[in-house]
Amino acid sequence: MTVFYQSKTFLQHETGAHPENPQRLRAVMDEVAAEQIASLTVENDPAVKNGQEIERVHTAAYLKSVEDFCAEGGGRIETDTVVCPRSFEVARYAAGCAVKAVDQVVQGKVKRVFCAVRPPGHHALSNQAMGFCLINNIAVAARHAIVHHQLNRVLIVDWDVHHGNGTQDIFYEEDQVYFFSAHRHPFYPGTGLGEETGVGKGLGTIWNLPLAFGISREKYFQEFERMLLQAAEKCKPELVLISAGFDAHKDDPIGSLGLETEDFGRLTRLVAGVADQYCQGRIVSLLEGGYNPQKLAESVVCHLKELGTAA
Repeated sequence: MTVFYQSKTFLQHETGAHPENPQRLRAVMDEVAAEQIASLTVENDPAVKNGQEIERVHTAAYLKSVEDFCAEGGGRIETDTVVCPRSFEVARYAAGCAVKAVDQVVQGKVKRVFCAVRPPGHHALSNQAMGFCLINNIAVAARHAIVHHQLNRVLIVDWDVHHGNGTQDIFYEEDQVYFFSAHRHPFYPGTGLGEETGVGKGLGTIWNLPLAFGISREKYFQEFERMLLQAAEKCKPELVLISAGFDAHKDDPIGSLGLETEDFGRLTRLVAGVADQYCQGRIVSLLEGGYNPQKLAESVVCHLKELGTAA
C-alpha cells in the first residue's frame, strides 16, 4: 500500500510572493484528488507527536532561535528564507509527518509513504536555516530510523535540482546513513562535487552526481542509474528515503535540468527497484522543491503512480 500524507496545516506557512508558497501544495492536493489514483490511500492531517526526534538533528539553541523569530512576527530569517508567525509550528509538523511515515513503513503497516510537506528541508543545517528550509525533514526521518528503529543502513536519494547540502553535512562523518544526490552544478548552493565523499567513519557514504545545465535527458538517466546502483550496492539499505524535489523539470522557474513530467515516474521506478532489491520495497518520500505549481502537481502524480505500482 502507498499512502499520501496531506494537510492544510502546510498552507499556514505563509510566505507572500516567495516562490516557496502555499499554492504549491494547493495545486498538488487538487491534482491528486482529481486523479483518484487507485493504488493510493490519502491520509488527511496525520496525527503526529513531536518529541526528541528533531533535537537529534538540530541544536536546541537553533530551534529556539527559529521559534522566537517566528513568534516575533517572522520575516526573512536568512537571505532566501521567509517565515511567518506559524512557520515554526508548521515546520515541526512537517518533521513529525516524516517521523510517522518512517514508523508506519518500518513497522510494516504500509510499504510506501509520500509526504506532501512544506517548508522543504534538505538545505537546513543543524544550526542554520537555509534555502527555504527550517528543519531538515529527511535527516530527522533517517536519524529516527537509525536511533528509534535500530536500523543499520539507510539510503537517502535526493533528486532535487539543488544539492542537499544540509543533509550531506549532517551525515558527513557517519556510517549508517548513505546520501546520493543528483543535482545541477554549478548552481545553488555550490556544494555537491564528486570528491565530496564523507570523512572518518562516513568516508564512502556520500555519493554526489553534479550535472551540467543542458545535459540530455538520456544522459541524465544513464548517470543517475549508474551512481544509484553503485551507492545502493555499497549501502545495502534497510530503508530508502527520497528527497523528492521536482524543480529539475524543464518548466521550473528556479532551476531546471530539462526533465519532463513523466521523467519523475522513471526516477521513481529506478529508486523503487533498489528498494525492492534490498529492503522489501520500503520507501518514505518527502517533498522538497518544485516551483511551477501545476508542473509540480503533475509530476507528483507521476511519482505517486509509480510508488503504487509494486507497493
